[in-house]
This record gives sequence, C-alpha cells and structure tokens, in this order.
Amino acid sequence: MDEQTLRQLISDVEHKRLSRRDFIDTMVGLGLSAPLATQMLAYSGIASAQPKSDYKPTKRGGGGALKLLWWQGATLLNPHFATGTKDQEGSRIFYEPLAAWDGDGNLVPMLAAEIPSTQNGGLSADGTTVTWKLKKDVQWHDGKPFSADDVVFTWEYAADPATSATTIGSYKDVKVEKVDSHTVRVRFPKATPFWADPFVGTAGMIVPMHLFGPYKGAKSRDAPTNLKPVGTGPYKFVDFKPGDMVRGEINTNYHVANRPHFDSIEMKGGGDAVSAARAVLQTGEFDYAWNMQVEDEILKRMETGGKGRIQIVPGGNIEFIAINFTDPWQEVDGERSSLKTKHPLFTDPAVRQAMNLLVDRAAIQEFIYGRTGSSTANFLNSPERYRSKTTKWEFNVDKASQLLEGAGWKKGADGIRAKDGKKMKLVFQTSINAPRQKCQQIIKQAAQKAGIDMELKSITAAVFFSSDVANPDTYTKFYCDMEMFTTTMTQPDPERFMGQFCSWEAATKENKWQGRNITRWRNDEYDKLWRSSENELDPVKRAAMFVRMNEMVIANQVVIPVAFRPRVASISSRLRPSLSGWDNDMWNLRDWYREA
Repeated sequence: MDEQTLRQLISDVEHKRLSRRDFIDTMVGLGLSAPLATQMLAYSGIASAQPKSDYKPTKRGGGGALKLLWWQGATLLNPHFATGTKDQEGSRIFYEPLAAWDGDGNLVPMLAAEIPSTQNGGLSADGTTVTWKLKKDVQWHDGKPFSADDVVFTWEYAADPATSATTIGSYKDVKVEKVDSHTVRVRFPKATPFWADPFVGTAGMIVPMHLFGPYKGAKSRDAPTNLKPVGTGPYKFVDFKPGDMVRGEINTNYHVANRPHFDSIEMKGGGDAVSAARAVLQTGEFDYAWNMQVEDEILKRMETGGKGRIQIVPGGNIEFIAINFTDPWQEVDGERSSLKTKHPLFTDPAVRQAMNLLVDRAAIQEFIYGRTGSSTANFLNSPERYRSKTTKWEFNVDKASQLLEGAGWKKGADGIRAKDGKKMKLVFQTSINAPRQKCQQIIKQAAQKAGIDMELKSITAAVFFSSDVANPDTYTKFYCDMEMFTTTMTQPDPERFMGQFCSWEAATKENKWQGRNITRWRNDEYDKLWRSSENELDPVKRAAMFVRMNEMVIANQVVIPVAFRPRVASISSRLRPSLSGWDNDMWNLRDWYREA
C-alpha cells in the first residue's frame, strides 16, 4: 500500500466514510497489528475508541477471595526491578501505569484521564512530544494524593543508571516535564512512531515519589517499599513472603466505580505447572493458574473434570534457547560471563549452526506443546508484519556433524569431539518443569549423536527467575553455555522486545545483571538498525527494519527459537478474567469478577 492510499483511508475514517473497525481490519490484512493501526489514526487526529467493558458487578466488593496460583512465586514487588513475569505480575496487583494494552491492542487509560491524540492535543504533529492528562481523584494506598510529581519522579528513578532498573530502556532517552499538577509532557529526541512506551504497560508502573524519593540511584535496593508496595491499584498490600505468596485486600478508595469485585487477593507461588493446573481444573482449590507449561494431552484430560477450562490468548511469546557469547567458566573481576571474555566453543559459527540443526522442533510440538505452541524459525513472530518469511528451521544430525567435522572438531575415542585441546562439552540449563526437561532430553540425544557431550541442568523456577543479585543460578547471570526459557512480548510493538539484543542492554555485574541482553551478543550493525527504527515514522519501512533485526539474530544463531507460544492459563468455570496477549495477565485486574 502506497502512502497516498493510506492517507485516503485515514481521511475516510475521519469523515465517517469508513469505520474504525474496517480500517483496522484492512491494516491487519496487510500484516500490521491492530495497535499500530490505532496509533496511525491517533497521529492523524482521530481519537482512540474506548473499548467496552464486560464487567457486570454493580458494586465494589462482595466477591470474596480471589486465589491465584503462580507456580513461580514473586521474589520482589518493585516493577522496575522485575527480571521475570512473576515479579511483574506480583507488582501489578498494587501498581498501575498511565495506560495499558487490551487484548485487541487498544490503549486503555489507567491513571491517565484519556489517551493522547492529535485531536485532544496530546500528540504533537512532528511526533516528538506526548502530553498525558492524569486522573484527579487518585490516592496512593497510604492516603497521599497521586500527581504529576509522581510521574516525573518515576522517569527520574528508572532513567538513573545507578538505580539499575530493568525498565531503563523505556526512559533513558526521553525527557519528562510537569505541565501542571495533573499533566506531564514526554519529549522524545526525535520523531517517535511508538510513543506508547514510557508509562505504558509492563514498563510503565508509576511509583510514589514520597516513598521512593530517598532511595533513587545507588540506594534503590534498600527501599522498604521494594517488599511492601504502596500503589494506586485495586488492592492494598497485606503480606509478602518472597517466592511463596503475596496477599492484598480491597482498596475501598479505588478510583474506578464499583471496582474491584473481590474482597481480597492471594497470589500463591511454588510447586510446578502440572500441580497448578490440577489445583484449578480438577480440585477447584484455586481460581486461576498462570503459564500452563504442561503437555497439552495432560491439560485435555484435566479439562474433562468440568471445574475449569484452559484459556489460550494470542500474543508474541517465544520459547527459545539462548546461546552464551561470553565465557561462563572464566571469572574476571568477580564476574563470570563477562563482556571481557569470549565463549570457548560458540565463538565458532559452525558450532552455533550445528546446534541449531540439532533441535527437533517438529517432535517438540507434536509430543509436548500441541495447541499450546507451534514450531518456528523466528524469534519475532507477531504481529504478522514483523515475521520474516525467509527464515527456515531444519533438524538434521548428519548435516550438523558435517559442519563440525569441516570446522576441525574431530571425534575422539570417547565419541566426543575436540579441537585444539578443547572438548566439546556444554552445560544446558532451564527451569524445572516437565515440558522443558523433555525438550532438553530430545536435544541432548541429538547432540550426543553429533559428538557433543551435553550436561543438563534444571533449576527451581523460583531461583532461575529470581531477581536476587547474589544468586549464581539466575537466568540473567547465565553461568552456563545454553539456557532455555520463554520471553514475553508485553507490547504490540516490537521495539522493546527486540531491544534485548542491543549491546547497551547486556546483563553485567555493573548493572546488577538487570540488562535484558542475556546472550551478551554485540553487533554494531544491529545497534544502528534498532536506533533507526526508533525514529522511523513510515510503518512499512519500520516493519522491514524489525524483519531484518530478527533475521540477523537468527542468522548469527544468537538464539534458537523452539516454539511460538500463546498465553495459556487455567481458569475456574465461574471466573471472568480480563486478559491480554500484549500486557501482563493482571493488566486489568480491576475488571476480574466471578459469576454467581
């Protein structure tokens, strides 16, 4: 579609010759996402449509206890330190962003009074500023008023490198100014097509200045509020046992009428995905269980009990294998997997290429994931416009062996390959659950046939995904050769998602291993391309940039995609959650209710 045609379609929407829905459907048909189509209309002065809520309760409270099971228990409750989904979700019970993403890709106001557009003066014509108007009837859980000062402070807090926030990428290159007590303006250094990043969704949680102010920067980890949150959300903090449970009670002063429905909330951690599924689908002990990393056949059998069902929500999540580009066995200045080192085996491209050929994705999908995951050669799979059509995956042990042989890796008497005195031995780690460990076994069998000695390591999920900087077994430290997990795409735009391969995002001791580049791969061309995408307003050109980024990551075997995974949750028969594949599960916790 050329620019003239696109502008005509937008004009048709503006003059009501074409409905918003038809325009969005047309864009989706061309491979653009609904959220991006919505943002295109917003930039053209057409205000966002506010999605209708299915919420039925007519009063606040009365719903009893809401019992959630996150088999990976939250380990802290500061959203800007969250290295994994469990900590993001635990924090989301109490904190809110200015806006969030619904399941259709629409921006929904949370602490904002409205979604910015050119029509309401929120978006500048040149794409360099966004002005947010804030709700005026909001209080922090301790009774203090919420204001623009809190929003400005959140930017200062997250953007300060000394704070070591995981969300720094959303804030470090922007400027935020207070316009008045309930208005803030975000200034971008250049025209910015995806302006809904700071203060939106997973990375957008607003924290109270009066409690976090003394702990900005180097003292950030000492804040008592890291473990005892005071937010604006529908539930107030009651108790927290890291790795075990989070409890909250109804916020009777919540700023949305008739919300929330439940009188209390408990987010229980620990156990495994199978027992979590059973606790909802078979015993009915819990209302909701997160992330059903369970073989599909087991889930189908559990659903026959009639106490609950599986809910599958499309999004952009990917189960993948990360390749370590640094040496996890050499310590430099008290740090393994240091940027000052190179991996002794994976520095050789032939070794990475061979490993990619040793992953039997077809078997993994057929025997493990079923309807809950599909084989893919791409790291970036959704929205459709950003999916590369040229990447392919192949399972071929013989070809892998030939690659290694040609690169000088020769089999010894023990059947293990070696070169220049280095044995081809790898440690492959993941979190403990049956599907991942079965995946490990499938890959190990193929690796053995190719002459690779592979040690499998499985770590308790509460440890593997922990934000504890002192723990050597976290996935962010990556003190092994390969590791497998799911990374979540919590925005409908791939900018932040693909930012995890930028060199400045490398997880290091200096940033307390909070950087999102776990592989420590660094590539100047990739960095330049990602920077260019930040400011490219042409949606077609920008999409092509992300396709290219994905292809670079795959061609260099920085990661090995395993399965494109929708969100899969277990839900009790009467529970009506509000879920989105583009945000946290609890993005709209205020609208959850239980039918009578």
